Amino acid sequence: MDARSGEVLFSENAETRLHPASLTKMMTLYIAFEAVEHGEITMDTMVTISKNAAAEPPSKLGLRSGQKIALRYLVRAAAVKSANDAATAIGEAIEGSEAAFARRMNRTAKALGMTRTTFKNANGLTTDGHLSTAHDMAIMGRHILYDYPGYYNLFSRRTTDAGMREVANTNRRFLAAYKGADGIKTGYTRAAGFNLVASAERGRERIISVVFGGTSTAARNAKSAELLDLGFKRAATNVALRRPAKPPYMGRVGGGADMLVASAEADDSGLRGKSIRVAAAAVSKSLRPQIRPGVTSSDVAPLVAGVEDDITSVLESVQVAAVAPAVSEAPKPIDIAKVAETMVVAEGDTGIAPDSSIKPVRRPQAVALASAPAPTTAPVVAEPEPAAVAVASAEPAAQEVVTRVSTSGGRHWGINVGRYPSRYAAEKVLLQTALMETATLDGSLRKVVDRSGGFDANFMGLTRETADLACRRLQARQVTCFMIGPS
Repeated sequence: MDARSGEVLFSENAETRLHPASLTKMMTLYIAFEAVEHGEITMDTMVTISKNAAAEPPSKLGLRSGQKIALRYLVRAAAVKSANDAATAIGEAIEGSEAAFARRMNRTAKALGMTRTTFKNANGLTTDGHLSTAHDMAIMGRHILYDYPGYYNLFSRRTTDAGMREVANTNRRFLAAYKGADGIKTGYTRAAGFNLVASAERGRERIISVVFGGTSTAARNAKSAELLDLGFKRAATNVALRRPAKPPYMGRVGGGADMLVASAEADDSGLRGKSIRVAAAAVSKSLRPQIRPGVTSSDVAPLVAGVEDDITSVLESVQVAAVAPAVSEAPKPIDIAKVAETMVVAEGDTGIAPDSSIKPVRRPQAVALASAPAPTTAPVVAEPEPAAVAVASAEPAAQEVVTRVSTSGGRHWGINVGRYPSRYAAEKVLLQTALMETATLDGSLRKVVDRSGGFDANFMGLTRETADLACRRLQARQVTCFMIGPS
């Protein structure tokens, strides 16, 4: 198959239903990437290994029942070593049971156009009715390549750290022997023989080949090389890239319940029944906060006048181009009055660390600040300290400081929303993200960290639960995000 267009260049018995063996793990990993993308789970989620997963036969990582291990290591072990115990654990972590995961695999396969494939488990061990075709597996390989390019490098790694130990790639001989080869997946059982979905790129051309039923590793690799050579010979050099359409998402978002997704499934009798899956959707509306009792609109107006010019100048500088690729779409227009009003409401929530000597501003002083005359020039805001953000009061003669972040009480976690070429770009992204996701990031510390490769945009001073929730909500909005643990 020409990967760029999906055109089949040569086939022989390509629609014959056969045992796919560990080629199955391509679908298991595809769904894992999908689940991470939509916030169902993260690569840092600690997965508890079940007796069922630990009991899977080799090839395996050697997981023990009750053991906890990060999802990222299970993904590496399944992709590189083709570990059956890791694949089963991935399915159970995402859907609760291997049977439920197999049903999701079949829904996804149909959405991808794999019309002659039926999955029964997450690892590919021989089971009655667990069948696929060479053509369907070529489709699967093409979607792995183009739908999740950020993870595709897994399949070309000769070795990888799987948490428990370093593991070697089952496809390392072919990767080393064939020029341009960079994946994808091997498979072997007695019933299936030696299978391989291979992909190679040379110049502008990329070819995917599939071999089922090889008699040995050497014979399978030789046939794969022959098919790839034929593909490069027949494929045109200049072919427009037509990426395959991503299937509709049919999983859970963040484990919540806000959005309905319906799917129709067919059983072996051909009868069809409709199942409804409930999943969370991104927040679509943010309610305007109410002013505290005793504070009138006339109290708020002077503060709005004082900060409106400064906020407007900052917001106008936040362009969509500056936040790419961390933020994929521009935020909705922001009401300046609402932002300023929210600042008044939040002013009394200090959260000072226990050992701080800074005197907090009480709620009555927040009202007094709101009624003070508007400054004639924009206030100068100092660089925040790591443990607290200082804000000068409206009375120049008697300044008081309000802390906005506490790192006590378990607030030692943070999130990263991207790395940028300049401090200015990182600060703009932090401001825009904070305004986009006020529900979980309110009270956090915006921090830019200078790294050798650029400037990291971080929110610090969160609990682990809040950081996880914030990341899942941002990822649901297609914003790059990962958690930062206590240093």
